[in-house]
Amino acid sequence: MSDRQLCSDSAIQHYAERLKVCGHPIRLKLLCMIEKENACVTELWRCLNQSQPVISQHLAVLKEKGIVEARIEGNKRIYSICDPFIRSIVRSLDVGTGQPVITTFEINE
Repeated sequence: MSDRQLCSDSAIQHYAERLKVCGHPIRLKLLCMIEKENACVTELWRCLNQSQPVISQHLAVLKEKGIVEARIEGNKRIYSICDPFIRSIVRSLDVGTGQPVITTFEINE
């Protein structure tokens, strides 16, 4: 590999912070569910068998970091992934098996 830097230090820091936030198992499950179908808090906590406050706290962290956004429909907040980097990672997961959809890749030297 050449000496040139593939990504700037600030870009690496930006991506690392986003990955760290999404690395919590509950948050990753939330993101997988939201990507499959935009959902409200009630649907999310029922599916994940977690309390509403726990789900709301995790969604608040994701929202604060700019990873998800919420829109109001009636009396519900519907969440969606707004960060394209995170969306692409979540889409690369096969939610049914937990295995990556792409299992091999090449490293260019």
